[in-house]
Amino acid sequence: MKKLITYTVLSLFLLMVLFPFIWMVLTAVKPQAEALTISIVPKHITLNNFVKVFVQYNFMRYSLNSFIVAFVSAVVSTLFASMAAYAFAKKTFRFKNLLFALFLSSMMVPGLLYVVPQFAIVYGIGWVNTYLGMIVPHLANVFGMFMLTQFMKGIPDSLIEAAKIDGASEFKIFAKIMVPLTAPAIATVFLLNFQFHWNNFLWQLLIAQDESLYTVPVGLAMFKSAHEEAYALKMAASTIAVTPIAVIFLLAQRYFIEGITKGALKG
Repeated sequence: MKKLITYTVLSLFLLMVLFPFIWMVLTAVKPQAEALTISIVPKHITLNNFVKVFVQYNFMRYSLNSFIVAFVSAVVSTLFASMAAYAFAKKTFRFKNLLFALFLSSMMVPGLLYVVPQFAIVYGIGWVNTYLGMIVPHLANVFGMFMLTQFMKGIPDSLIEAAKIDGASEFKIFAKIMVPLTAPAIATVFLLNFQFHWNNFLWQLLIAQDESLYTVPVGLAMFKSAHEEAYALKMAASTIAVTPIAVIFLLAQRYFIEGITKGALKG
């Protein structure tokens, strides 16, 4: 009986959490005339809203831009974070603890304070309205470095010493030992980076001054302001914005949960 009550309550909470997403998707497949009807389940299902959003309103291009920015940023920032984590976790050098403390202290500064100086630098270099301007300023990921550092500290030093005795280089130790053993944490950092860059709105709005470089969040904001009454189309555009992140987390949730839990235990 306790299990039945527990699962019933959890199912109700799950339904409450998923209801907005379900309502959004069901509204997206309704004809425009049914978008504001009381019935949640559509009487007539259509995919024309998605076709219009992708083709007529250029969301195909926005999605491609978002994928390029999010994927490249996530890969490079995760690589940088893992390499820095290896140095802080397993190497000894001057001012190591001071540098680590300075990096962590930067996490206490609100991100909005960086926007003006970052934009001034990007503008001075000439990267406004380019992919480089959208990607490069956010390649440093202090949280990812901290998480991976805590994870790598739990790896026995004897493995590294044995590899050195066998003649392995630093790069080979990093690539063949550290990366495979920290794969769940690296996957978690990648997912968090991808989510951040996919959902990033303010910075992409400042840099992408040409519509051909709009990402999905920027395109969605512009679309909503220009089509206030097109509720079905807005729900279709919102579904396109949310779906990639939801799919990635569903496919990689095992690695995400493993990385978070192991990182917390090792920390």
